[in-house]
Amino acid sequence: MAKNYAALAHSVVDALGGAENIAAVTHCMTRLRFVVKDETRVDSPTLKSISGVMGVVRNDKQCQVIIGNTVSQAFREVVSLLPQNMQPAEEPSTQKLTLKRIGAGILDALIGTMSPLIPAIIGGSMVKLLAMVLEMTGALPKGSSTLTILTVIGDGAFFFLPLMVAASAAVKFKTNMSLAIAIAGVLVHPSFIELMAKAAQGEHVEFALVPVTAVKYTYTVIPALVMTWCLSYIERWVDRITPAVTKNFLKPMLIVLIAAPLAIVLIGPLGIWIGSAISALVYTIHGYLGWLSVAIMGALWPLLVMTGMHRVFTPTIIQTIAETGKEGMVMPSEIGANLSLGGSSLAVAWKTKNPELRQTAMAAAASAILAGISEPALYGVAVRLKRPLIASLISGFICGAVAGIAGLASHSMAAPGLFTSVQFFDPANPMSIVWVFGVMALAVVLSFVLTLLLGFEDIPVEAANTPQAAQPANVKEARA
Repeated sequence: MAKNYAALAHSVVDALGGAENIAAVTHCMTRLRFVVKDETRVDSPTLKSISGVMGVVRNDKQCQVIIGNTVSQAFREVVSLLPQNMQPAEEPSTQKLTLKRIGAGILDALIGTMSPLIPAIIGGSMVKLLAMVLEMTGALPKGSSTLTILTVIGDGAFFFLPLMVAASAAVKFKTNMSLAIAIAGVLVHPSFIELMAKAAQGEHVEFALVPVTAVKYTYTVIPALVMTWCLSYIERWVDRITPAVTKNFLKPMLIVLIAAPLAIVLIGPLGIWIGSAISALVYTIHGYLGWLSVAIMGALWPLLVMTGMHRVFTPTIIQTIAETGKEGMVMPSEIGANLSLGGSSLAVAWKTKNPELRQTAMAAAASAILAGISEPALYGVAVRLKRPLIASLISGFICGAVAGIAGLASHSMAAPGLFTSVQFFDPANPMSIVWVFGVMALAVVLSFVLTLLLGFEDIPVEAANTPQAAQPANVKEARA
């Protein structure tokens, strides 16, 4: 049965305290992401009980409402209910600065910046994979113009990633988007790239007597993100010191003259070092633990998704693929994690006596297994029923171990699922195809069986739309 997205949007907005309490809203692949002005006005129990809402994640003034793969339709209805001049609420300046708040702020900035870019990254990844498959199968000869153009199309989102990050971060940090893009554009300008190549070969490069570190900024995230954050402060400072009569020309000129050199000399290299340090830490752990690190990540991945921490690995994955051509820890672990959630959902659909839960579980299973989008299965089924989550975590660990032992690695970045399995095919190792499909089959079957063995508390038909109503007194065991 099709969802009534207009009614869903009205219910969500009301539960958030009304349109006047919403400061900003955007969406990612499966979630509506709200910033509210007064978090005390948010009615979480009501929000979670709304038909069509699979889960709610709250963090201070941020509220994420999980809708599923059709989130864009809900988003359009929500936007239609909000004032056109809606602006993000300012954080109170009197809040005490703590390590927890700093960490939460960094995570929020990273997630808030990267989430809107995921569709472009996935789209580019899949086009690059298409080009690779066409070359592998001989459908297009190596060096053909069609193959080259396809590769360029797929590579565009990655090559110009600093510009995309700058634009997204400008919205997040409430600074001028055109200035952020212009400054990030300096980092990927052909002449600057050529100059950095010369610096990498030992040629001395300086700007106003200050040495410039040889850095390649294409495919990077952290430098543009940090640069745009600094730009938000530079812009406010320049606005205060420039006379009103000169703001039209002097203000943007000073901003660019301050921010661009600062990005080239300090912020850019610092961002690269931060990104490299994170990558080095992650893959040092992989180097020491080997396949066990993939297994652990496979078990932890659904929990990371629940907290939003999974987006922290996006810059690391992109940078690793850019530098080495493949990524062999995080992406392989997602194979078992995603498809295990799909297998658990299939088991729930098989055993439940609730027609609506069965429909939800079937749709969630298809999303996780075919497309690798696991949040509908995670929030709509696994977290809701608890034991299927345990089954998927166990299966994710075992399948991650198999993927690690097999040495599977992704050559691109897309959510691992049946439709995106090509990203794990290694032209130099034909057996990689067998291993990929083997791990996928194992994940679905193992999680399916474990879910049936562990059982789950079925949701009565009358409580189908209210996850909180599924209490032990009104439920029955659904066991194999």
